[in-house]
Amino acid sequence: MRINKYLASLGVASRRKVDEMIEEGKVRVGGRAAKLGEKIDPIRDKVTVGGREVGSTPNRVYFAVNKPKGIVSTVADTDGRRTVVSLVKSKERLFPVGRLDMESEGLMLLTNDGELMQRMTHPKYHVLKVYEVVVLGSVPDDKIGRMRSGMKLRGGDFTAKAKVDVVSRDEHKTILMVTLGEGKNRQIRRMCEALHLHLLNLKRVEFGPLKLDGLVAGRFRALESGEINELYRVAGLVQNS
Repeated sequence: MRINKYLASLGVASRRKVDEMIEEGKVRVGGRAAKLGEKIDPIRDKVTVGGREVGSTPNRVYFAVNKPKGIVSTVADTDGRRTVVSLVKSKERLFPVGRLDMESEGLMLLTNDGELMQRMTHPKYHVLKVYEVVVLGSVPDDKIGRMRSGMKLRGGDFTAKAKVDVVSRDEHKTILMVTLGEGKNRQIRRMCEALHLHLLNLKRVEFGPLKLDGLVAGRFRALESGEINELYRVAGLVQNS
């Protein structure tokens, strides 16, 4: 098995991140520095990451979390802020799949399944994400049309077409449901900024086949087997266990 796939399956990191760790000399096989793309025998070869030996594949776990505002979407934070991983009680080492910025809230997936993590966030697989977007005042149709057709953001990025449904609209606020198949950094916030819209609240309510439903902010739940199967289907993977 290729070493990056092996370490990703253990939940160490995504394949891409493992490759970066190999280039930095943090991964060793049998005491020597690992090489990019090399194959290992998971049973016979001793593999260490940052000096720590990694073992057999852990029990794979999958959790849906409703991230509140003020929580960062990382495993650890150098500034001591509370992380989304701290919201979940699990014996396994967990990693957040994708990110929500600190002031956004809503559905996140936490797991130790490295291969699934990579697929769910890779642009190639176009995993859909749905956001409830609350904007100050009545948003005109032409601005909604620009969101739907794709638009230029500050910094030169261009967005792909998006599905934008108007849930309600009056003189006080507009509620939109925005479906994205891409994941540019702070994309919806940057879209609103480019259109001179004042964003009041941003919440992710769907991530691939997962739905937030009635999950309370700050709470988590273990995914059911059917949901896990759907995640694998969307990610184009075959579940081995």
